[in-house]
Amino acid sequence: MEFDQAYRQKTPRSQQLFDAASAIIPGGAGSSARTVTFGWKPYPPFMAQGSGARLRDVDGNEYLDYLLGLGPMILGHRHPVVTRAVADACADYGTCFGLPHELEVEAARKVIDAVPSLEMVRFTNSGSEAVGTAVRLARAVTGRRILVRFEGHYHGWQDTVYWSNHVDPAAAGPQASPRPVPMGPGLPLELADTLVVLTWNDPESFSKLMDKRGDEIAAVITEPAMFNTGCILPEPGYLELLRAETRKHGALLIFDEVITGFRFCRGGGQEWFGVLPDLTTLAKGLGGGFPVAAIGGTREVMGLIAEGKYSHSGTYNANVVQCAAVSATMDLLAEPGFFERQRAVGDRLAAGLRDLAAAHGIPARVEGLGTVFQIWFSEHPIRNWRDACAYADEERFTRWWQEMLLRGVLFHPSQYENLFVSMVHTDADVDETLAAANESLQVLARERAGA
Repeated sequence: MEFDQAYRQKTPRSQQLFDAASAIIPGGAGSSARTVTFGWKPYPPFMAQGSGARLRDVDGNEYLDYLLGLGPMILGHRHPVVTRAVADACADYGTCFGLPHELEVEAARKVIDAVPSLEMVRFTNSGSEAVGTAVRLARAVTGRRILVRFEGHYHGWQDTVYWSNHVDPAAAGPQASPRPVPMGPGLPLELADTLVVLTWNDPESFSKLMDKRGDEIAAVITEPAMFNTGCILPEPGYLELLRAETRKHGALLIFDEVITGFRFCRGGGQEWFGVLPDLTTLAKGLGGGFPVAAIGGTREVMGLIAEGKYSHSGTYNANVVQCAAVSATMDLLAEPGFFERQRAVGDRLAAGLRDLAAAHGIPARVEGLGTVFQIWFSEHPIRNWRDACAYADEERFTRWWQEMLLRGVLFHPSQYENLFVSMVHTDADVDETLAAANESLQVLARERAGA
């Protein structure tokens, strides 16, 4: 109740706008992830402006931003180089031709140069579109129908993959062999027969499946690091096992790098972990904050599109705005030492949060890879979705989020999301964040002592 009152006092204009929006926009916002249902209680702050690593809301409150648009603002808000490149391209070219143009070739070449497994790439408009294409293309290439995915991973909202994200373990069944669980109404239940769902970081269950049904599997789709249930890293050898078994049985390996792509190193998760997939989906950091996604892969797999046997269409695919943003972003991310510098900033923040939690006697684990991480309020290791359900203290995370928000530090209210560090966050920003965290964790420590 204290948070609710304090927040309402700080954000009266946001409340007015939320009430107005709720009358004409379902949930009062353009994406469910921004709504009360997904943790933005009593209502989300309405933003007026973003610059660099900071946001300002309509009530004049300033926030250090670790939400970063849920990942896309890898270069911070309104990066001058990318903004100018897009404005110039619109002035010089136009916006959308329905035909190819030189910027498309330029942007594609730079993405292929950055991501190790890519030999060909196509641009599209959202991560969900890219994943939908990857799954259907894998089925077309292999002539098989079964897709293997893992609990706790989110691969977008399309019917073929909107299953078994954040599930009730009772509904999903045993951890060794979960049942596919639809993530909302409207999904054809018949699609469950096209899926096999497994627990991530469980090599035994995966090997057993491939030994038994490997010749039925069209593809295995996974995030190379699990960033849709907080931050959970693959255990040593796990990604290598996925690669070896798919190759052995003639299935494709799809890396969903919508979050991991360009996030903590230039070549994404596949460069960091040294495992190359057959197909890769990209979005978020790809365009430096502009809406763009991509699907890429080996020449052999992408050849089905090239030959016209598989139609990958989209009116806005590879439009001028997208390609100008991608080209400029790729140039900035290629700067020597760029990722090393920012990983050090993020690592310092993560280490500081870990030390502060310990100093205040609050069980916590900070997991991630420099520029993306999450704090789990738990004494237990979190290896997969079932562990997160069983051990992570969601109520304590919510209280931490509330106290940090009141102190001007913004990130998503769900413990199953992440804190993102942009390429323009500074050590001074880290100092400010840790000072706010110290005060917030003091509040949590007092509440814990009084519980």
